Amino acid sequence: MELTTILLILAIGFGLYMAWGIGANDVANAMATSVGSRAITIKQAIIIAAIFEFLGAFLAGGEVTSTIRKGIIDSNAITDANILLYGMLAALLSAALWLTVASRFGWPVSTTHSIVGAIVGFALVAVGTDAVAWPKMALIASSWVTSPLLAGVTAFLLIMSVQKLIFESDDPEAQTRKIVPFYIFLTATVIGLVTFLKGLKHVGLDIPGGLAVALSLGFGVLVATAGALMIRRIPSSSGDSSSQTIEDNIEKIFALLMIVTASAMAFSHGSNDVANAIGPVAAVLSIINSGEIQQSSPVPVYVLFVGAVGIVIGLATFGVRVIKTVGEKITELRPSRGFAAELAAASTVVLASYTGVPISTTHTLVGAVLGVGLARGLAALDWGVIRNIVVSWLVTLPVAAALSSTIYLVLRYAFS
Repeated sequence: MELTTILLILAIGFGLYMAWGIGANDVANAMATSVGSRAITIKQAIIIAAIFEFLGAFLAGGEVTSTIRKGIIDSNAITDANILLYGMLAALLSAALWLTVASRFGWPVSTTHSIVGAIVGFALVAVGTDAVAWPKMALIASSWVTSPLLAGVTAFLLIMSVQKLIFESDDPEAQTRKIVPFYIFLTATVIGLVTFLKGLKHVGLDIPGGLAVALSLGFGVLVATAGALMIRRIPSSSGDSSSQTIEDNIEKIFALLMIVTASAMAFSHGSNDVANAIGPVAAVLSIINSGEIQQSSPVPVYVLFVGAVGIVIGLATFGVRVIKTVGEKITELRPSRGFAAELAAASTVVLASYTGVPISTTHTLVGAVLGVGLARGLAALDWGVIRNIVVSWLVTLPVAAALSSTIYLVLRYAFS
């Protein structure tokens, strides 16, 4: 076989493996609150993800993607195209290996930080410390604290609003029927902003801020109206005034909201995070075709398809462990609490897209779940599980870097 054919097969294979890892870990995070709160089952989560993650990745995953993700390394420091070629292959494989290990133990880690650490790893051994944008790395490291903290505070305030406005009112169920459509509007609007401001940039649609807000508000009104009509179809508990029946009915209404958030988050996640798998693949294909290093690379349709399929297979085959960690083990979730966590996470992503701060969807969602748990007191959280999660976050960058540098040296030796 010719060398180019071998490299092409490796690029597609490693890209598929990385996409599988994203599905097993990151998509599981996006579905975790919905499954953990029992708004949907694991099987339903896989079906929702299969549809909306695939659509998000395939339709909005990107025609053009940055050759070097997040501007972590200086492309001008790399003069030999082969360095970037083998480096991106090493980055894909090492990030995917780390995601496999993390998913096996149910650790929700950042796929973005995994690929960033892997890129830094090969750059250090191939070029040296000058190739790495250290201020950018410092900004990413600071997001370990800022993104979960911001999402946690937002989730805490949201769940307290649910407590005050609904559960402490004179007629909680009637209040739920009035207020949940507003929460649906808020959720759909935020998800719309995530998609219009961030996701659609991948297909070259740079929508102006004002228009993005208008489209998002329109989307919010549309989804809220549909939600209000569906809430009317849920039978009232007026014939049975027991507190348990009323609470069950309230959670049924919130469960409807969770289906909306799960579907929308899956689409948004697919459109945003598929780049972690296909970005390096696009870089490798560009070098194979042109022999030169490009700042951006066109993404063939079949590569988007590979990324989308890999994500769905990853969730279906290996995602249940991470779902259980985030959705069940950190704290007990109900649909009303799961909604607060998911909306807080989405809001934080929107804020980050405005400010340009690189954050992890995983860190954000876990922080939001912590905020919901803290609203019920320190005893509502499993601190052993939280400790393991924090440790997995801290080791993601160095482990991915170590794996990548090793694999890079092996590839250079094998193909030299």
